[in-house]
Amino acid sequence: MLQSDSTVSPFFGILDAQLKEWMSIFILIFMYAVWSSVFPLAKITLEVSPPLFLTASRMLLAGGLLLGFLALRRASFRFSLRQWGLFGLLGLFSIYLTNALEFWSLQHLTAAKTCFIYSLCPFFSALFSYLHFGEKMNGRKWLGMGIGFAGFLPILFGQKGAGELLSGIPFLSWPELAMVGAAACTAYGWILLRLLVKDASPMMANGMSMVVGGLLALGHSALIDTWNPLPIAAGSAGSFLQGIAVITFISNILCYNLYGLMLRRFTATFISFMGLLSPIFASLNAWVFLGEAPSPIIFVSTAIVSVGLWVIYSAELRQGYIKKPQLTAGA
Repeated sequence: MLQSDSTVSPFFGILDAQLKEWMSIFILIFMYAVWSSVFPLAKITLEVSPPLFLTASRMLLAGGLLLGFLALRRASFRFSLRQWGLFGLLGLFSIYLTNALEFWSLQHLTAAKTCFIYSLCPFFSALFSYLHFGEKMNGRKWLGMGIGFAGFLPILFGQKGAGELLSGIPFLSWPELAMVGAAACTAYGWILLRLLVKDASPMMANGMSMVVGGLLALGHSALIDTWNPLPIAAGSAGSFLQGIAVITFISNILCYNLYGLMLRRFTATFISFMGLLSPIFASLNAWVFLGEAPSPIIFVSTAIVSVGLWVIYSAELRQGYIKKPQLTAGA
């Protein structure tokens, strides 16, 4: 005898909810996997253009494209004074200060040390989430962060330059302090974006903030870079435009907006902590694009970080900070 619809319908409703749950996590993993490919592309483009002009160019291009698309769709550009203030703060912290501090410190620090300091982002996110949203850190979440951080370290120490990883840390130098500032600005930027996406689309929030941050970076570039007529190496305009186009699409168009969408589903703390997977994906990207075979340690690190992520995720589910997918209608 066939089961009645009243019995079967809840089963498929639960199955659909679980599928949405895993799909959201897959999108997060995909986002960081793709985003990590920007680092080698940016490094190549920086050979023909200074950091601030590169930042200004990609942000103004991306912001213009996003806002132009919204204008064609007749989106409203009427905002409250509070929203205008948040757009400005997001552009200042997430776009301008993050890139200015990070690129400056990269000129003085090894990649390993930069990556190590940048891993402070989840801890800053936890602090800012507590201050803005009252999200509390319990023992289970601290345990998850500890496990994830431990899983991240083997990859880090396997990088070139890792021998200098902790040199200078007890007495922070200016480049090290700048990188700490970049991590804090990044985390605070995601908190601001989470505030904005409550009543504005991620595309609108990102587009407005990219234009603001791009203009700030352009003004800074005009003060310190050599414009003759543009701060681009002679004969390298084609390479610069090609690099800008690819980086803008991957980072500013695809990943920034995916991040905004995910902030409607997960907390900034959890998403930021997922960023510890980036060095693993960066190693895999180096294997694909540069032929550099990854170490078996990558797979061990992936497993350890995944355990930490699951502990954090389950803790935030219990606290009610992460929304559970709803059953489909008719379930």
